[in-house]
Amino acid sequence: MRFLIVDDTARARQSMKALLEVWHPHEEVREVANGIEAVELAEEFQPDFILMDARMPGMSGLEATRMIKAKWPQMTIIILSVFLDYQPLAQEAGADGFLSKSDPPETLRKMLEEILQKGTTGETKSGG
Repeated sequence: MRFLIVDDTARARQSMKALLEVWHPHEEVREVANGIEAVELAEEFQPDFILMDARMPGMSGLEATRMIKAKWPQMTIIILSVFLDYQPLAQEAGADGFLSKSDPPETLRKMLEEILQKGTTGETKSGG
């Protein structure tokens, strides 16, 4: 699996990368700082998962999500934000999930595992 982390805050990117490297130590993880770079690297890197900040300078994560999903609908994108009112906007943009940046890391891990399980069986462990 390939992961792409998109956030304009270096500390946030580094924290997410550290978590992913613990949870999925043999997977490739790359990071970029804005939506423009995300769209460019999505084409080159072809990640399976993208963890995308909603608000960034240059191009928002929501706009980048629209562009990426239009071209590569198979890429799974999870929008992250401290602003919960971005959740419906993330859905409209085509995101596969939304998490608050204040959620504990285990929430992200559970979401990733459910998405992986759904991809291999066609449904989540809970049957949905």
